[in-house]
This record gives sequence, structure tokens and C-alpha cells, in this order.
Amino acid sequence: MASEGPGRISVDEFEARLAELVSAAGRAPSEQGSYECRGCTDCKACIFCESCEGCYRCNYCVGCVRSTACTRCRACTDCHECAYCIESVRSTRSAYLVRCSDCVGCTYCFGCVGLAKADFHILNQPYDRTSYFQLTRELRRALRIP
Repeated sequence: MASEGPGRISVDEFEARLAELVSAAGRAPSEQGSYECRGCTDCKACIFCESCEGCYRCNYCVGCVRSTACTRCRACTDCHECAYCIESVRSTRSAYLVRCSDCVGCTYCFGCVGLAKADFHILNQPYDRTSYFQLTRELRRALRIP
């Protein structure tokens, strides 16, 4: 890249200007476009969240990190389009996950890893609805998960 003519930029100038942009982004308001968020950093377009970091379009989440379009999740990291999940990571389009990882399209899973389109599972094993709720109630109490 030569710095000849309009629209041209040298490699050194490119690197310097990019570094300025990255630095300025780090100083940007921490809750851009967010509403009634408390203690959040680098979140955008979130509503009623608390203590989240780097989230986008989340609602009523607490302690989430780098999650997008999540609702009422707690302590989730890198989740996308999840709802009512607790302490879950890298899960997508799921709901009511507790301490799950890498689940996609799942509902009511507890301690599961890598499941897709699964419902009522504990540690990757299927349970009927009644047994699932009975066992997870006991597990929540023992693990002190609200």
C-alpha cells in the first residue's frame, strides 16, 4: 500500500490508525444504546441487565459475558439466543439450561455437554418430565443453585 493519491494509505499509517480506533473503542461508553443496565461494561443495546460484559441485545441478564440476544440468563458466557439459562457456555437457541456447554436447540437440560435438540436431559441422559424436575430440584438444592 503506497501513500500516493487520494484513498491510498501506507501500511504504517494503516496500523497506526487501526490502533487508534481499537484504543478509542475501549474508551467508548460502556452501555451504548442500553437501557437501565447496572454495572455492565462494553454492552450494547441491552435492557435491564446487571454486571454483564461485552453483551449485545440481552434483556434482564445478570453476570453474562459476550452473549447475544439472551433473555433472563445468569452467569452465561458466549451464549446466543438463549433464555432462562444458568452458568452455561457456548450454547445457542436454547432455554432452561443449567451448567451446560455447547448445546444447540435444547430445553430443560442440566449439566449437559454437546447436545442438539434435546429436552429433559441430565448429564446427557434423557429423563421423563416428572423425573427431570424432581431430580433437578434436588440437584439445585445440593449445588446451591437458585
